[in-house]
Amino acid sequence: MSFRKKIMALTAVAAVAVSILSGYAAEKGKVVIKGSTTVLPITMKAIETFRMIKPEISISVEGSGSGNGIKAILDGTCDIANSSREIKEKEMKQGKSAGLKIKEITVAYDMIVPIVNPANKVQNLTKEQLKGIFDGTITNWSQVGGDDMNIVVVSRDSSSGTYEYWNEDIMKGADVRKDSLMQASNGAVVNTVANNKKAIGYIGFGYLDTSIKGISVNGIQPNLKNGKSGKYPISRKLYMYVNEKNYSADAKAFVKYLLSKDGQKLVAEAGYIPLK
Repeated sequence: MSFRKKIMALTAVAAVAVSILSGYAAEKGKVVIKGSTTVLPITMKAIETFRMIKPEISISVEGSGSGNGIKAILDGTCDIANSSREIKEKEMKQGKSAGLKIKEITVAYDMIVPIVNPANKVQNLTKEQLKGIFDGTITNWSQVGGDDMNIVVVSRDSSSGTYEYWNEDIMKGADVRKDSLMQASNGAVVNTVANNKKAIGYIGFGYLDTSIKGISVNGIQPNLKNGKSGKYPISRKLYMYVNEKNYSADAKAFVKYLLSKDGQKLVAEAGYIPLK
């Protein structure tokens, strides 16, 4: 089983592991991580090697969406919140009023890639065309150079940082089609598009695989070279958030490892763009 397929399978069961360990968030030797499914592959990759360095530290991770991760760091049910979006001002105020000291840590860079079924002959879309497809202005693939068939829109749900970034950068605040198939994870978007030749969705770059086809945006291909250079039009930072007033030595050790030279190599291996 490939690493990405393994991540997609583990996402479904990770919540169970965390529900068992969530009560140990502040205990020595245990670290609980919740949040973004986009950051999940990076986290899992790092955990695999970190446990060989620090076998005495048990790390549990759940991919439940950026919003849920930030909620968890604010209510004290995790040590690290993974997020594919910046924390909102109102969330920072909520933390401050509760006596928390939230720290933002950039761990990698990412691209959001529109995906279609491999049977779809469309290779490129502009940002304006993407907006038209997702707001329902464009409803047939023939309108953008494809075959004469209706477009099925697959979107992330509103708890997702990927959804929020897409909503701001592509939709400009416009509503997504009411009949969109809303999905809870990158993996679910991949599976839905892979099984429907009419579908289009969007995912973090690290989830691209041969079951779906990533398409160019404004003529720029989604690859590491274009991501590193900043040419790709839909790029973003990926974050971890911690509460410095309850930031355990074990959680610090894991974050420090991820930011190290070896940890950033794992970022690249997971299909994302390292900080350096």
